Amino acid sequence: MISTSDLKNGLTIKIDGELFQVIEFQHVKPGKGGAFVKTKLRSLSTGNVLPRTFRSGDKLEDAFIEYKKLQFSYVAGDEYHFMEEKTFEQFQMTSEQLGDVTHYLKENMVVNASFYDGKLMSVEAPMFVELAVVEADPGLKGDTAKSGTKAVKLETGYSIQVPLFVNTGDVLKIDTRTGDYVERAK
Repeated sequence: MISTSDLKNGLTIKIDGELFQVIEFQHVKPGKGGAFVKTKLRSLSTGNVLPRTFRSGDKLEDAFIEYKKLQFSYVAGDEYHFMEEKTFEQFQMTSEQLGDVTHYLKENMVVNASFYDGKLMSVEAPMFVELAVVEADPGLKGDTAKSGTKAVKLETGYSIQVPLFVNTGDVLKIDTRTGDYVERAK
């Protein structure tokens, strides 16, 4: 058990049998009455963000989350398959459970995974990934009416906006937190 004074961003807690990750917290000491803690919690099962208020000194159940590196193996229908490199143990998640991470996964990519009670809870792509452009319209010189960007399709099937000079076959560095183009890979 932990106290509300131990809360910090990224901490995982268990409330009513469900796991939540602390996104934001603020200790409030009003002039009248007792102090309290306002939080924003993300449900690890649904992904919903909920506001929650705790009285100062309340006890919360700490959830022990184990982190491992997994290698992305392949996609079969709607299921994405991962393997632990040391034990060769297999894990699966659906595209719905993975969310936007599916835009950046390519074969043999190593990802960070979190486990609770031996069950795979979430997968996180590396902060930056390098993906090849498979489809791009030619950029016309002087065509900056659209602020100098065009849509391209990446090897994972994801489409993003990039500068006009990017062509089919280029390898791009993508920020997985925002989904934005960073630069051409060297």
